[in-house]
Amino acid sequence: MLGQKTLTATAAIVEVNGRSYAPPKRPTVIIVVDGFDPAYLQHGFDNGTLPTMKSFEETGFVAVADCSIPSTTNTNNTSIVTGVPPAVHGINGNYYLDAETGKEIMITDASLLRCEPILGAFSRAGVQTAVVTAKDKLLKVLAYGMAGIQFSSEHAHKTNLAKNGIDNVEALVGRGQPDQYSADLSLFVLDAGVKILSRFGPDLMYLSTSDYVQHKHAPGEPEADIYHHAVDTAVGKLVKLGATVAITADHGMNDKSAADGTPNVVYLEDELNARFGAGSVRVICPIADPFVRHHGALGSFVRVYLREGKDGGAMRAFTRTLPGIELVLDKEQACRQYDLPVDREGDFVVFADRTTVVGARREEHDLSQLAGQRLRSHGGLAEQKVPFLLSRPLNAQYSLRAKTKALHNYDIFDFALNGVT
Repeated sequence: MLGQKTLTATAAIVEVNGRSYAPPKRPTVIIVVDGFDPAYLQHGFDNGTLPTMKSFEETGFVAVADCSIPSTTNTNNTSIVTGVPPAVHGINGNYYLDAETGKEIMITDASLLRCEPILGAFSRAGVQTAVVTAKDKLLKVLAYGMAGIQFSSEHAHKTNLAKNGIDNVEALVGRGQPDQYSADLSLFVLDAGVKILSRFGPDLMYLSTSDYVQHKHAPGEPEADIYHHAVDTAVGKLVKLGATVAITADHGMNDKSAADGTPNVVYLEDELNARFGAGSVRVICPIADPFVRHHGALGSFVRVYLREGKDGGAMRAFTRTLPGIELVLDKEQACRQYDLPVDREGDFVVFADRTTVVGARREEHDLSQLAGQRLRSHGGLAEQKVPFLLSRPLNAQYSLRAKTKALHNYDIFDFALNGVT
C-alpha cells in the first residue's frame, strides 16, 4: 500500500488560475475516460460490469457533471487540467481557423494555451507528478511546464528517460506498443498508471484514454462491456494501492445514424454556399483530429466564418430551418453562454441535435472507414453530461457544494485535492 506515503517535497497550497489546491494527502490519480457517457456508467452499475465504480456510491462520491462546450477532447482535457473553462485557457476545439491568417490548424501543442496547467504548477512546487495519455496530441498541453513521467501509449515505443522521464515502457507494462485504433490504446494507459504508481509512487497522476470503443460500441454491446470492465479493474488496482482515484470524462457519446444505419449528416457549408453563393462561408469542425477513422471529422458542433459583406443574420435564420439543427448562436451569444474565447470564435456557431452531426463540405468527410458501423459521435449539447466520481467521501464543505452548485468536469482536481476526507 502507498496510502501512507509522504510527499517527495514539502508543498504548500498551490495557487493556479484563480483557484487554490491543497497538496495531495495521499497519492491522487485523476482519470479522464474519453467518451464515457453516463449511459455507460449506469449500464455498468445495472449489469455488474463496474463493481469498483459502483462501490463509490457507498465509499466515495458519484454524480454527473457538465463538460465544456464544444464537447470535444482537446477542449475538455485542457479545461480539466487547468481547472477553468475555454474562455480562460483558450483551447476551444481540436481544430480551428486562424482569423488573421485564414489558415486551418490542428492543435497539437501548447502554443494556444493561455494559462498554466495544474500539473505544471504542482511540479514546480516540488510535488512528484506523472501524465500518461492515449493520444500523443494531448501530451504537450497536459504536461506543459511539468517535470516527471510523461508519455503517450500511442508513442510508447519511443519513450526515453531524457524526454519522457521514463524508458522501457513496453517492458514496464508487459506488452508492446498498442495499435492507435484499438481498445488497448486506452487500457495500456491504465495498466501503465498502475505500474507507475506501484513502482515510482508519484503524488499526483493524470491518465487520459481514447474514445475508440465508445465511437464504435453503444452501452450494452459486449465490446463496450468488456472494455469498461477492464477500466474498472484498473481503477480497483489503483484504489488498492492506496490512491484517491477521481474519474470524469471529456464528453459523452450518442448514436448519430438513421434507422437504416446511414449517418444523419447536415453538410452545412454545402447548404449555405448553395443558398447564398459559392464561397460565402467556411465551416470549421472542431472535432477534427488525427483520429478520424471512427467519426470522419463529424460532430454536433461547428463554427461558421462569413465572407466579408455576407448577411450573418440571414444565414443563421436559414440554418435554423435545416432538419437536425438544435441551436444557432452568434459569436457573442455563444461565448457568453458557454464560456468561450471571443477572439477564437466563428461568426456564428451551430449545434446539431442528439441524433445528428453537422459537417462542412461532403467531399471533406470520408465515412467509408466506418465499414458498416453506425456513426457515434459527440461535440454538441447532448454530449455535455459526464460522470464525476471519487473513491473517497466528500468533506462537509464539498458535500454541500455538490448539492447546491453546478458541477463541471474541470472541478475534478479541486474535489480530489480539497474535497475528500
